[in-house]
Amino acid sequence: MDITYQAFMAQLQLVAILALPVILAITVHEAAHAWVAHRLGDDTARQLGRVTFNPLKHIDPIGTVLVPALTFIFLHGVLFGWAKPVPVNWRNLHHPRRDMALVAIAGPGVNLLMALGWLALLHLGSLLQPLSSGLALTVVYMSAAGVLINVFFMVLNLLPLLPLDGGRVMTGILPPRAAGWFYRAEPYGMVILLALLITGMLGSVLLPAVHGILAVLPGADIVSKLFLPAV
Repeated sequence: MDITYQAFMAQLQLVAILALPVILAITVHEAAHAWVAHRLGDDTARQLGRVTFNPLKHIDPIGTVLVPALTFIFLHGVLFGWAKPVPVNWRNLHHPRRDMALVAIAGPGVNLLMALGWLALLHLGSLLQPLSSGLALTVVYMSAAGVLINVFFMVLNLLPLLPLDGGRVMTGILPPRAAGWFYRAEPYGMVILLALLITGMLGSVLLPAVHGILAVLPGADIVSKLFLPAV
């Protein structure tokens, strides 16, 4: 069989395994932002239909489709992208600075919960081995991908850099004067992030943290063995 065809099929299988975990990680992450904002007094996102698990409401054609496809192809399997930001009117929040931080932390928080859910499914997949090795293998690989993707999204979004969630949290907890200076750097945040990605420095920051989190999750060592390089 032609090596190019084998490589193409391997990439296609990997895309099939990653598709559902990626869609869920992005969709539920954004829905969590919208839901918490609604609970804290701002209905902007709810009125726009963003308190939903419908991925079409959260997908950005460039950030959710084009950029991940290009990074996956040209950066050897790296997935990088973003969804449409959830609009939040801080003036409607009960306690604007505190509540903006809570809205921001909801996204990474729900990614952690999804990682734990995928981890439980991963253990279930292992139990299916005697019944159907093919089904068990599919469940194990997809669940392991779900754990990894959600841990990765959580760590990435917690970086203290605007417009990431970690930057929003920093804006909420810094003293007002310092928060104002920090907020002014937001226009450069995405440029800095892309520069870190292209130079490989982003992976140097994220991989040790992802490995560390997987090391403390019971039974998650298989995720590192299947998908991650050693650090």
